[in-house]
Amino acid sequence: MSDPLNERDTAAAALGMVAEAAGPYLGSLPDLPVHDHDAGGLLDLLDGELSEDGAGTLDSVAQLLRVGVGAATHSSGPRFFHFIVGGSTPAAQAGDWVTSLLDQATGLWLTSPLASRAETVVLRWLKDLFGLPRSYGGVLTPSATFANLTGLACARQWWGERHGADVAADGLAGLPRMPVLSGGYIHPSSRKALQVLGCGRDAVRVLSRDDAGRVDVAAMDRALGEIAGPAVIVGNAGEVNTGDFDPLDELATLAERHGAWLHVDGAFGLFAATTPRLSHLVAGVERAHSVAADGHKWLNVPYESGFAFVRDPALPGRTFGAWGAPYLPSADDPNINYNFLGPESSRRARALPIWATLRAYGRSGYREMAERHHDLALRLGGIVEQAPDLELLAPVRLCVVCFRYRPPGVPEEELNELNRRIGVELLADGRVFAGTTTYRGMTALRPAIVNWRTTETDIDLLASVVGEIAARVGT
Repeated sequence: MSDPLNERDTAAAALGMVAEAAGPYLGSLPDLPVHDHDAGGLLDLLDGELSEDGAGTLDSVAQLLRVGVGAATHSSGPRFFHFIVGGSTPAAQAGDWVTSLLDQATGLWLTSPLASRAETVVLRWLKDLFGLPRSYGGVLTPSATFANLTGLACARQWWGERHGADVAADGLAGLPRMPVLSGGYIHPSSRKALQVLGCGRDAVRVLSRDDAGRVDVAAMDRALGEIAGPAVIVGNAGEVNTGDFDPLDELATLAERHGAWLHVDGAFGLFAATTPRLSHLVAGVERAHSVAADGHKWLNVPYESGFAFVRDPALPGRTFGAWGAPYLPSADDPNINYNFLGPESSRRARALPIWATLRAYGRSGYREMAERHHDLALRLGGIVEQAPDLELLAPVRLCVVCFRYRPPGVPEEELNELNRRIGVELLADGRVFAGTTTYRGMTALRPAIVNWRTTETDIDLLASVVGEIAARVGT
């Protein structure tokens, strides 16, 4: 077999095998445990020495399907509530198959006008969906971490220019440390972006007014007034433990008053803008200088997918810009080249599944999904409040429900260990998937509801399984 040229006629048959397996697998998701620990032995079938001649296309794809369907964590199903992970809508999943089929090199217009045009279209559609001005520049990224990196890199370039420096060309040497301020909701992905950018993961000045992490706007106002020169504010739309929001409109006013840059991390919270019921939570995001969000969360497109928007559409080009290599387009190329606008050069055509899902379901489809998930979160919150041995730790703002097991008579100092054990048992059980966190010093569960398949049945099952495990562990 060896050379794949010898098996060129098997390509369609291999894809057909995947398509044939897709129907039964997708149909079984509502009934499958999220993770079957007994299937771990299948992973051994991935191992072994690299063979000399290969096993052939069809045999290898069949083996991968056997292992994958049996051993995968079924995070695309309706009961994966951990880490705020969405699924893939039917249109997005099919669009992703098209992406692999066409295998476009998307960094340059020259290599794929199709991918470049699709990215331009979906960025415009996403700005419309989120209520952002069409004048903003944008780029698709692999994740919200990369989107935060993109927005904060533009902030760093802007900050350097105000010090008379071109950071993209010359680096940070000789410049003071870039001041970055945030409330306590700042996410590790923003810190990671600052770490990669050389600004310092722990250099963020956190100004909180309580142990939950709510931003202290007055303290930030004072701090900005004491800084000599420009600064960067990181606002957070959707805190991971409770789904709470920074007051973005107030932060935007501070940015205007002090000549600061406002970056908003809206990984999942930005989707509140899709419905009038929740859009007040992101009021002011349209005044931000940069905005980051995830696609593989509430947009429900396959991994990897994120997007970044920047108010000044020329700034990403200065930040990531043309490098003067003779084989690449010049900076004045009239066509858009997205690898000049973000951190990637080799880029997948991730616009195609986004285009497919937005065209398929439109503005109302995403509005209805966000409202349904909010209703489901409220339903779970109501179950928790009515249960005598559960405690809701924060109001349900969006799609995250933060609660713990608190049976009568158990001392406070024992509750964290008790809830930690419940979390371990819950993941081991596998019927539903939800992990623990630490919120205000308390170990808590924080299921997030963002999968398009999730229904009331799944929420009720989550509550039932938590109650069953808590009763067992608590004794």
